[in-house]
Amino acid sequence: MANSGPGLVRALGIWSAASIVVGTVIGSGIFLVPKTMILQAGDPVTVLGVWIFGGILTLAGALTYAEMAAMLPEAGGEYNYLKAAYGPFWGFLYSWTQLAVAKSASIATLATGFFLYLANFRPELNMVLTTVPMPAGPPLEIRSGQLFAIGVILGLAIVNYFGVKAGGELQVVVTVIKVALIAGIIAVGLFGGRADAANYETSIPAPGGIAGFFAALVAALWAYDGWNNLGMVSSEVKDPQRNLPRAIILGTLAVVLIYLLTNVAYFLVLPASGVAASDRVAAEMMRKVMGQGGAAAVSVAAMISIFAALNGSILSGARVPYAAARDGLFLPAFSRVHPSHQTPAFSIFALSIWSCVLILSGQYDQLLTLVIFPSWILYGMATVAVIVLRKKHPDWPRPYRTLGYPVVPAMFAGVALILLGYTLKNSPRESGLGLIIIVLGLPVYAWVRRKSGDGQGPARRAGTNQ
Repeated sequence: MANSGPGLVRALGIWSAASIVVGTVIGSGIFLVPKTMILQAGDPVTVLGVWIFGGILTLAGALTYAEMAAMLPEAGGEYNYLKAAYGPFWGFLYSWTQLAVAKSASIATLATGFFLYLANFRPELNMVLTTVPMPAGPPLEIRSGQLFAIGVILGLAIVNYFGVKAGGELQVVVTVIKVALIAGIIAVGLFGGRADAANYETSIPAPGGIAGFFAALVAALWAYDGWNNLGMVSSEVKDPQRNLPRAIILGTLAVVLIYLLTNVAYFLVLPASGVAASDRVAAEMMRKVMGQGGAAAVSVAAMISIFAALNGSILSGARVPYAAARDGLFLPAFSRVHPSHQTPAFSIFALSIWSCVLILSGQYDQLLTLVIFPSWILYGMATVAVIVLRKKHPDWPRPYRTLGYPVVPAMFAGVALILLGYTLKNSPRESGLGLIIIVLGLPVYAWVRRKSGDGQGPARRAGTNQ
């Protein structure tokens, strides 16, 4: 049954809401994936085309989610949309995926990226403290930087424990700093005196064609990932019917613009071969224009960027299992709300601690690969849910209606289907293992359903427009 204790409070304004979108999307991807993309696409013009296509696809998802977020302004995001459209089982599967792998592994990866950039200034973070023998394969190395990353996660968990307003205000500050620093990188590339439009005529040997395009698109969509996070904290946004659509759409548009300008700057300074040869493209660009000091500045910008994404991921991710538990679809402890701070305290710390375990496992990057296939199944289903809900519940209030309906959600779902086929064909092992992780949640679902009531939650209450 739904939790009857204290509830969450609407304390996030439009700026906090928009900063969750921008801050959680722009993490480490913009500094890393251009190399992967050029190695698949082969030339700068195609890479920019992939970024544009990925941006259009992301915007299509944002336009679709905006309707459902305004209609179901409750914690949990896609959890609510899937449950309302297809039933409680699919809502549970989304919540389980987020907690078990998707959000937790993302948090672990971001925190690890943070310490790796910091290690440019403090090399001792790469020092191996101890090794743990493993039953198969090489021993597990525990580095001091991993412990530092755990401390960062737990510190941000404490900030978010003390109130969504504190977490939201921190998100605004670090997002503004992040965008300002990235704008500086863009300005250096465009106006730093080393720009050469002839770089756009360079190329490298690469798969190219449709296969190369979609391989590059997977990398771009990883960089765009996170635009959906605001829906997870919908129950804590002020005036949600108005602010949620505006923040989702405007925040996504801002990210697309920032990404395009950043990549234009990269390729104005570096040829295709230069981008392909660098693991840290932004640092290499700044080094070419400003020397070693410029490269160091990029490391600082990357750390702040990752820090903002990390805070936003903890803030938003904890609301998904909380929402499911509130409706009787997850372990009851996750529904607990702190009586004074009005935050899902248990869910915040459970997600954060599990993320810390994944850091120590050293398997976070593999976990992200494993979850691509099941996550995109649920993303596609969540987008189609807007069509299902139009037919299933035509009387529910819709303060915002998807622009371009039904073409926009259909386009997103169609490309998601193509990406699923591509991933299944090229990574059958990872796709299968990702589905196994989902299946492992089924005993949990069976147990909580026996202990709970109907698990209707916000889907049942949507008509009240609360």
